[in-house]
Amino acid sequence: MLSGLVPAAGAVASPVSGTPSSIRAAEDPATPTEGMPDDGFENEPESEQDDFAGAGTGTGAGAATATPAPSAAALAAAPVPGRAGDFKLVTGSDISGLVTKLDAALPKQGLTELMEQANRPAGWEGACGTAGIYGPDLAVNHRVCWKSDDATSSEWVPQAITGVSDAQEDEDWGTSNSDPIAVAAYDAENPGRSDYASGAGNCLASPTTDACNEKGIRVSFFNQATQMYRHVLLVWPYMNSKDHISFDALHAREGKCVGTVTPSCAAQNGIHAGGMVWYGNYLYVADTANGMRVFDLRKIMDLNPDNNADVDDKTPDGLTSNVVDKRRIGRQNNVWYGYGYRYVMPQVATLKFSTAKNGGTTSGNQCYATGRPKASYISLDRTGTDHLILGEYCNTNNGGTSPGRVGTYPMTALTAAVEGAPGTVAEADLAYGLPAGGTFNGEALWHKIQGVNRYEGKWYFHRSNGYSNGRLLQATPGTVDGTSQLVGNAKTLASSFGPEDLYLAHGRGDGFAPQLWSLSEHAPSSKCGACKREVYSYNMSEVISDFG
Repeated sequence: MLSGLVPAAGAVASPVSGTPSSIRAAEDPATPTEGMPDDGFENEPESEQDDFAGAGTGTGAGAATATPAPSAAALAAAPVPGRAGDFKLVTGSDISGLVTKLDAALPKQGLTELMEQANRPAGWEGACGTAGIYGPDLAVNHRVCWKSDDATSSEWVPQAITGVSDAQEDEDWGTSNSDPIAVAAYDAENPGRSDYASGAGNCLASPTTDACNEKGIRVSFFNQATQMYRHVLLVWPYMNSKDHISFDALHAREGKCVGTVTPSCAAQNGIHAGGMVWYGNYLYVADTANGMRVFDLRKIMDLNPDNNADVDDKTPDGLTSNVVDKRRIGRQNNVWYGYGYRYVMPQVATLKFSTAKNGGTTSGNQCYATGRPKASYISLDRTGTDHLILGEYCNTNNGGTSPGRVGTYPMTALTAAVEGAPGTVAEADLAYGLPAGGTFNGEALWHKIQGVNRYEGKWYFHRSNGYSNGRLLQATPGTVDGTSQLVGNAKTLASSFGPEDLYLAHGRGDGFAPQLWSLSEHAPSSKCGACKREVYSYNMSEVISDFG
């Protein structure tokens, strides 16, 4: 949250009328509790990308019980086939008209200016303190640590990483020298939405907390030149019941609660955003059960352009915006809110899997050899023709028929789909099942994958391990029994506690050595007192050398 930017909640004077925003005429719905349209997305399974989900609890630090060793037959099984057709993506319904309406209603801010106004200080290198979360196999080159409230938040959990090296071949963004790195975090609280009429879980009542209401996904843009960062809330545009453009936080399913909010109505179950790629003007965000949601960095909306939170700003549509009240979202009572965030970025397109789902359960993070994949993590390969790589997190301890699959898409196809009419198809041009064989901590090595990157023909995977050191894995395309498959390197490299997504800063634009970036997700807790949240990089040359 922007606790360092805004004062405590309260009535804020309008620069137009001087009337407190809390008592203006309620032309628009006072609350979005009911009547929110379903956004057309399937709900994600609970405990997505969770090493401890279901029966498989792992054997790393903090595990509740030991996981039974898989059978020899399971470990020796051949990799599942890679079927590129299963990864087909199709452009969803056209929401460009909604984005245009929102664009006309609210002021915009460019990323260069946003980076110059980054308001939260990060720790850099030695300022991050002890390096106990890192394994002995790789020397950490750069370290970034979050401001204290973000480093310890139980609400926001970092998952995905991308940066300007994905966005631009020359690694320059406009006139900025900030070399931005972007990290996505999901709202792990999942409290559902208040039922304001009955007072149940009323997020508008005082006292309240910043964690009230499911906020979806936020992206933190880090300025490497100043070591400052800024949060941007991702949102979804819709027309409200008064036929006015509005937006809500990003969710897999809105649902409708009638009367008291209960778990059964599933009013707001957020997405995980386990992977993210910034390419050109577009930000691709993984939506596990559906495919990808796409955002446009030319459409970052600014709810406080005068940088004075004490006064509501006038908006181009003649209303005002408020960044003090952290409990409201979208257009309410003729005032624009963003849960206290200054910046919001609306979804502009959807890329959905078109293959039918396999019928097996996914409640314990199970995966299957055929059918629609999961979009658990994504990354960009710029070492040849630009490709986006998409892969699955799977927990084979709980069953299923696959440790995971990966597929690749030409970026030209994805861009055409984003900018095309509904139904435009983006085909994957390659797919593999993850390698077979190998054990780690008494269970299969090749599962629990949190991130992937392909560099100069070799594949690199981040494998999590509960609250202990994960592993960086390597695989190479090869042929097994006449079938093209990924063949795993027997060597593994100890990585950080809670390792997540991967991002390759190639360095060709600025003359730097290539860096393999990642991040750790776990905050210090009773389950893992030594855990820390950091963004970090390894020299890619050392990664390659250490794998041999």
